[in-house]
Amino acid sequence: MSDSHDEHSSGIKTPKQLIAAVVAGFIVPIIGIVLLVQYVSNANKVGDGSEALTPQAISARIRPVADEGFTFKDVNAIKVLQSGEAVYKGACMACHAAGVAGAPKVGDTAAWSARIAQGYDTLVTHAVNGIRGMPAKGGNADLDNIEVARAVAYMANQAGATFKEPDAPAAAATPTADAAAPAPAAMAAPAATPATPAEPVKLAADTGKKIYDSVCMACHAAGIAGSPKFGDKLAWAERIKQGPAVLHEHAIKGYQGKAGMMPAKGGSSASDDEVKAAVDYMIAAAK
Repeated sequence: MSDSHDEHSSGIKTPKQLIAAVVAGFIVPIIGIVLLVQYVSNANKVGDGSEALTPQAISARIRPVADEGFTFKDVNAIKVLQSGEAVYKGACMACHAAGVAGAPKVGDTAAWSARIAQGYDTLVTHAVNGIRGMPAKGGNADLDNIEVARAVAYMANQAGATFKEPDAPAAAATPTADAAAPAPAAMAAPAATPATPAEPVKLAADTGKKIYDSVCMACHAAGIAGSPKFGDKLAWAERIKQGPAVLHEHAIKGYQGKAGMMPAKGGSSASDDEVKAAVDYMIAAAK
């Protein structure tokens, strides 16, 4: 029998081929891993693991809500109603872009389907008045109800709804010259008697807790948007040093901090005294 070559012999026949095969065995997997990491890291992400919840991103999204009450506003100026998209970006995105505090993410059909089924009017009522962890009007009390309704339509439509954003109401008719003319001096009503100062409102002893449970807990229970957690002595220490008066003012007027913001009165319609009571309740829990 004559000698023949083994059909299954290795393709590596020289030392150089062996070295090249070993190097390729290391380099090829490494290149594959690097390319895979780049692909994953460049993907569009929201929520945990992305930049959506960084202090800078949150601050940029909710800056329009952070007016501390010092910006001059002409009450006689004609209000230009914003579009649904503009209201979303200014007030709603802070929570609805990343699903903060249970808010349904924009574009998440599964999260919005049950809500859309409730009907447009119900969703608008919830958005205007607030519901569960959501503050009234997204924490921006300056928004007109129509602007809130437009934002609801905009967000719901991203998840499959076909709601129509409401139009602005027709302007009231301009009064005639006769109607607008001031009454003659002889017909003028007598000057009103100065009102007697009202007595201070007496709040119940548990008012602070009730306001916290219904308004403040939505953020302060979990430390959302940079808010100090309830009972966290370390987080509250520097704030308590500022004094109750400063904390009361921040809570009533709203406050933009380095790591987050707080809407005026937590986005609620609570009175100043009720807000102060809630602040005092949280301060006492952190001492």
